[in-house]
Formats: sequence, structure tokens, C-alpha cells
Amino acid sequence: MSTPAPLRVNLEGLPAWARQLSEKYYSRTIAFFVLNGNVRDLVPLKRDGTVEFLTLSKFLNQGLFGQRDLILTYDRGGGLSFANPDMQADFRRALAGYDSFHGTNYAAGLPRNPDGVLNLLDNYLRLRIAEGKKIALIIDYAETLAPAGDVSGMSAEDRNSLVILKRWANNPAFLRADVTICLIAENLVELNQGIVQHPGVASLAIPLPDEKERAEFIREQLKTTALPEGSDVSDLTLATLGAGLKRVQLQTLISSAAQNRQPLTQKYLSQRKKDLIEAESGGLLEFVQSRFDLSMVAGNDAAKKKLMDAATAIRAGKTEVLPMGYVICGPVGTGKTFLTNCFAGEVGIPAVMLKNFRSMWQGVTEGNLERVLNLLKAMSPIAVVVDEADAQLGDRSNSGDSGVSSRVFAQIAQFMGNTELRGKVIWFLLTCRPDLLPVDLKRQGRAEEHIALFYPETEQERLALLRAMQKKTGTLASSPEAEKFFLENSKGLSGADIEAVLIRARMKSALENETVVDVDDLKAALEDFIPPSYPTEIELQVLAAVLECTSKGLLPEKYRSMDRAEIIRRTNALAALTRS
Repeated sequence: MSTPAPLRVNLEGLPAWARQLSEKYYSRTIAFFVLNGNVRDLVPLKRDGTVEFLTLSKFLNQGLFGQRDLILTYDRGGGLSFANPDMQADFRRALAGYDSFHGTNYAAGLPRNPDGVLNLLDNYLRLRIAEGKKIALIIDYAETLAPAGDVSGMSAEDRNSLVILKRWANNPAFLRADVTICLIAENLVELNQGIVQHPGVASLAIPLPDEKERAEFIREQLKTTALPEGSDVSDLTLATLGAGLKRVQLQTLISSAAQNRQPLTQKYLSQRKKDLIEAESGGLLEFVQSRFDLSMVAGNDAAKKKLMDAATAIRAGKTEVLPMGYVICGPVGTGKTFLTNCFAGEVGIPAVMLKNFRSMWQGVTEGNLERVLNLLKAMSPIAVVVDEADAQLGDRSNSGDSGVSSRVFAQIAQFMGNTELRGKVIWFLLTCRPDLLPVDLKRQGRAEEHIALFYPETEQERLALLRAMQKKTGTLASSPEAEKFFLENSKGLSGADIEAVLIRARMKSALENETVVDVDDLKAALEDFIPPSYPTEIELQVLAAVLECTSKGLLPEKYRSMDRAEIIRRTNALAALTRS
């Protein structure tokens, strides 16, 4: 029997990933695909001069595989379904023949175990391929059939399912015939790597919609759903501010505003977007909403100037001159987090805090991170803040947790090193121990600028810090008497220490039912305050910041002239002390 000619679909109007799938399929080298990424969103299908937005399953059924003779869809929870009743009837006839030959009774009900269903499908596909049928098989939630992990730890039915899927990927008859098999999984890392890395399998990522695609979708939605009066966003504004959102989320925003007569304002949109993104990330991203800008930062003027220059470049659209990321280091209490939050308030782009994405369950950590990185790419331009970065980001050589840390490290390092994202995803790695941060993450091409922060040393720096903390805490109006007393009694205090003193002064005032914090309150708090003392750790953190800093202009004068060999020797000695 001659090989049937494949039925070619019109590639015009298909999304890029769908065109790629078609091109690979028509090359006769791949018949087995894994679709991953934004698989729970709407997909545009353009035909006859119109555009229709469908779920991925419907898009595959009606658009990509619409003219196939047989289209079957299977998932572990919903079972087997068909594109139309005729296809279902054909399967039932084949099933009756199978029962008659094998003495089974599957026509009365399919087996509950997935490997049993896949085995029946295997027989059905072979039967219809012999008849020259054009077939598409879609398996959703594929990670539940062939989950990630070592084969020895899988259940018998999962192992059987994996064997059948691998056999399909290897089957030359599927390549010769007009058959396409698509697995759908949100995260590749949750799917067994024996499938993902199989030479007969092509993995295609479905991205979140870009600004042009969001604008197209929003215009179509607004044709049938008008925004309520008082809305101050246009379709283009909504498309721009909706970076990182799926089409279904944009649809929900528009429909909810219309039904509830809630004006869709920029303020309301920002809050709803924050909620949607944080929910989509599974709580792994937290938006940084700062009411401060860099004018609130006192001391460390050179560091502040560097970030102000970066903010200016971002506002001017000159993202190609920006570093890929920053290491913000220095001893505890120097305001690393506050400086970064002020940058977020200054720059005018979203900023998110990367929260703990690690899980005790196998494969979940890598899946969490994959979802987060895809979101960050779609939300660009964006600043990403990683606090305690030396502990969060793992290490290439760490294998004590079954290799999870090394795989996490590889995912982040690859993402951070993507120069196409320069000025679009800006990393801020915060740490008081930059010497523990893997070199691969802080080298040039990743976190390129290393900004070191130090405790205030001069009276001018301490006074500026006091005034800044007064603004931040709303504690005390400046007075010569208060400032003189402060300068006489605050030597060696960090910014965090000064803030703690001012909060204590506020508490004393509140307990005495005073309307304002006066000089006596400050004096009492300052005289009573004993700063925590960790001299060995603090000295180590200071010297580590000196060694890490990539700009002489950021170093206090006494460290610029110090012999670096002596600093390294002293740092190593202190590190040995803290480990003992």
C-alpha cells in the first residue's frame, strides 16, 4: 500500500509554535510532540479573514488537525474523547472487534489504569494506520502518565505507560503514515526526561502572549464587551500594562469590569495584575510596591548614583547599556533591601521578589522555577530581587539533595546569561556573604555590577542617615539639639540600628500619650540601645564586600589603599573562624 500524502494545513494565521510543529511534521522526521508552557490559555485561529480564540484542545481539534479522519483526546481524569460522534462510533466498532478476538469486555467500559488505555490505543492506531487513516492523538496532563523521576521509583502502570509512549516515538510506521501524537504538559521538568530527551520527540514551548498579541486579543474583546464609564485605559495601554498575563486573564479583567461596572483604571489594573501574577506563580513571586525612591537613600552616594544612572537609561529606553544584573552586598544593616526597593520606586518598571521556590517533593522545585522564569520573561521589562541569594540560588557542585540544587543553578544561570534579555530582566542578588555566591552567577554577562554598601563613617553620613530614617519612620522633626546628641552617641550604628532606635522612641512617646516624639524620647532610646555585636561576622562581611566590589568609587577611602592580598588573608582567616 502506498504511503498516504499528508494533509497540509494552511500555515498562514497559525501561531509560531504551531507553524514549527507543522514544519517538523511535514519533514517526515518527527510525529511525536510535547507541547509545554502556556498550555492553559486561549490560542488564536485565523481563517476566512476572522480570528477566533480557542482553548488549546479545541485549537488542535479544529485548526491544526481539523481535517484528520480521526482525532482522539485522552487524559487520566477525563478519559478518552473524540472530535465528533462518528469518530467515537469507529472506535467502539474497533473495540468490539478487540473484545471478540481477546475475550475481553472493554466495549462496556475502558480500563481504569492509563497503561491499559494506552495499550488499547496502540492496537487501534495500528489498525487504522493499516487502512490509511489520518490520525491525531492528543494526551493532556501527560506528566500524570509519565511523571519525572527514576524509573525504579515509578509504579508499574507508570512504567508501562512510559514504555508505550517511547515505543510510539520510535515507531517508523507512525512516521510513514499520517499520524501526529501530542503530549501536553505545563512544565517539561514534570514530565519524564526519557520522553523529553527522546530523539524522536520534539518539545515545543507555547509562550505567554507578547504585547502585539495582547493588543490583538484585547481589541477583539472590546468589540463585544465595552469597558464601563470612567475607565482610563485604552487597548494599547491595557496591552502594555498586561505584560505577563494570559489571554484568559485579560478576558476575565475585561468581563469582570463590564459586569460589575467597575471602571478599569490604571490603579485598579495594577492591583489586579499583582494578584493574578502572584496567583499564577503559585505565590513564588511577590510584587515590590515601594513608596520610596532613591532620594530617600542616605549615605552610599556612589552606589545610589549608579542606580540613578540605570533608572535614567531605562526611562530613556537605552536598555542595551544596562548590566544584566547587580550583586548588592555589604554587612547586615546597611540597607541592601531598602536600596533595591527604592530603585523599584524610582525606575517605573515592575519589580518582584523571588520567594522560596524549593519543595520537598521530587521535581516540584524545578517545575516551580520553570514557571517563574517563563513569567519573568513575559513580564519584561522587570527587576527581580533575590534576597539571601547565596542561600536561594544553589550551586553547580551541590549534589547532596539528589542534584536539585545543581539543576536549579543551571536553570537560573542559563536564564541570567541570555543576553537577549539585557535591560528587560534585571537581577538584584542581595547577600551579606558574596563570597558564598557561585562565581558563575556573578561573572560578567550575568550579575555584572557588584555594588558594596558600608556603615556610615563620617558625621555627615550619619546625620544624613538619621534624617532619611526620620522621613521613613515619621518619627522626629529635626532639631539642632537632637542631631547634636545623636552624633555624639551614634558612632558605629548601622542604618538598621538607627531605625530601631527611632522606633523605640516612637513607642516611648506613644505609651506616654504624647502627640509627637521629642528630644527626650530620642535620648532615652539612644542611651538604652545596645546594638547586637557580632564582630567576627561583621568584619568578615565588610571585607567580603570590599573584595567583591567592582568599582573603586564605591569603596571608602581606607579600603581603596589597603593591600588586597592582606584583605584576602584576613578574610580567609575570619571565614575559617566562623566555620569552626
